[in-house]
Amino acid sequence: MTGQRSSVHLFHELTRDDLRVASVSALLILPIAAVEQHGPHLPVGVDWIIVEYVARTAAAAAAQYIPMIVAPTLPFGSSDHHLSFGGTISFSATVYYQLLVDIVTSLSACGFRRMFILNGHGGNQEIMQLVARDMALRHPLRIGAASYWEIARERLVALHAHHGQRLPGHAGGFESALMLALRPELVRLPLPSRGWTKENEPPEAAPFRLETHGFWQAIDGYSDNPAQATAEDGRMYLDAIVDAVTHAFLEFDKVTQ
Repeated sequence: MTGQRSSVHLFHELTRDDLRVASVSALLILPIAAVEQHGPHLPVGVDWIIVEYVARTAAAAAAQYIPMIVAPTLPFGSSDHHLSFGGTISFSATVYYQLLVDIVTSLSACGFRRMFILNGHGGNQEIMQLVARDMALRHPLRIGAASYWEIARERLVALHAHHGQRLPGHAGGFESALMLALRPELVRLPLPSRGWTKENEPPEAAPFRLETHGFWQAIDGYSDNPAQATAEDGRMYLDAIVDAVTHAFLEFDKVTQ
């Protein structure tokens, strides 16, 4: 892969004139996340911390070849399913949809015509996809939307990140490993441990979506077995995620020129 070295810029560190000039050629990345309970062992900002790291690190790698702008991470998401635990700041699905519509509309008004929404919270996934569809109808945009774990799924499966745990799950072995690698000082030890079988979880690959009232309360707000997480696995997963997301940004740039 060859190209002219560029640099990644953070939206909030630039002036309005800087952004007007950059919008002509730069790919803009909008990271979105959540502030919500992550069991008794992880901070409520897990999704925010992870997706911001992935977005900025992958954008910096992609900026070796193309101009990149990273917007401020939207920390809040649609997390009503965690409200009963506390430690959660949530928008309802309809409000969150309109919030993303307004943000994308604002970025379009700045002059950006190519955007990629990078998601770090499962509850946002369907909403951001609808926003991407509708915004491309209303504005002269080419807009992508994907969750980081979906972009990296093939690589993560090759690393056995799906063995004995949900991928990505919620505050389980996978996210606990990422946090042990990224911000170990925020992880409460010992990690909770419990036996885990597929019977205790909704089907991961099925021709339907299953939602069960009281499911999150029944599993105490975290999936699978956090105690199996290690920082070594987390670093391995993060490297794979960043590499996959970097290539996704570059591919998106190529097909939207």
